Amino acid sequence: MRFTFFIILSALILGCGATAGTVRQKSDIVSGPEGVKGRIPFPSDSSLTESKMLMPPPVPVFSDDVRMKGIVNFLASDQLKGRDPGTPGMEEAVAFLENTFRQNRVKPYFDSYLDTILAVGKPAYNILGVIEGTDRRLKEEYIIIGAHYDHIGLVLAENGDSIANGANDNASGTATVLELLRYFSNARANKRSLIFVLFSAEEQGLLGSRHLAARLKAEGIDLYTVLNFEMTGVPMTGKDYLLFVTGYEMSNLAQICNLYAGKNLIGFLPTARDFNLFQRSDNFPFHEIFKVPSQTFCTFDFTNYRYYHKSGDEASELDFFHMANVVNNLIPVIEGISSSPTREIRYN
Repeated sequence: MRFTFFIILSALILGCGATAGTVRQKSDIVSGPEGVKGRIPFPSDSSLTESKMLMPPPVPVFSDDVRMKGIVNFLASDQLKGRDPGTPGMEEAVAFLENTFRQNRVKPYFDSYLDTILAVGKPAYNILGVIEGTDRRLKEEYIIIGAHYDHIGLVLAENGDSIANGANDNASGTATVLELLRYFSNARANKRSLIFVLFSAEEQGLLGSRHLAARLKAEGIDLYTVLNFEMTGVPMTGKDYLLFVTGYEMSNLAQICNLYAGKNLIGFLPTARDFNLFQRSDNFPFHEIFKVPSQTFCTFDFTNYRYYHKSGDEASELDFFHMANVVNNLIPVIEGISSSPTREIRYN
């Protein structure tokens, strides 16, 4: 029955799977102050011509709630037992994700899709593939689009449920990356090369991203920027932007995104700064090792979701229309970033 379900889901979408884990104490994050509403002005940098801002590009209707729901339902199912590295269920996840990359005709970046690490004595795997850029010169520059797909496995039971399903954290970010991969694998609308990465062992201290950043640095890769996705499963309220980026004040990434979106898509969340979210996701090792703009997109604002690292982080709690809207709005942004003649994103 599991095999039949796996085949059907693979044909429908892109996804993953897992099964037994180590029981852990639940880890609750302290509630921070509510983020404030704020408008982000378009950049005044003379290198960004005003003509780009005259007409907002149409938002493509590519992803939808049905596709997003299918991905997250599989990733966050009880069958997967919380996607803890080194468990049988996580092996299912790896197989499913590999198959997703293969079905979308995305080439492995290394000899295979798997970048193997040890996570607390257990094998874990980053999964990555590359879509080569279409420009002879710019294809030698790389953009990483990533999210972690692991979670924390089992926790102390609440109401008889001990599985920390990790729907928002981070099946949502994984689904976002998979849908962007599906788009660019078909559109080939990127002049720079795109590396799509699903990180493992993020919950154990960013182990997967630290390993991969060091490996890519040793190879001498020309990395332009890292666009990471974390907890994008529910919308914020009282904001006039769709997502925020961690480390907002460190770079002009938000302004560049808003330029290509033609609207106020990315904003500043003070809570993200207060809780130092910039250092708490897989963007950070690339910032440390490569010294290039490496930031995380998110819609969890500490007030709109109460199941962080809890068994209540279920697929039923997410807004799949919102998730599809995130993907569709990001498509023209990533097209613009990946095809601009110069490296527009920079640290301040």
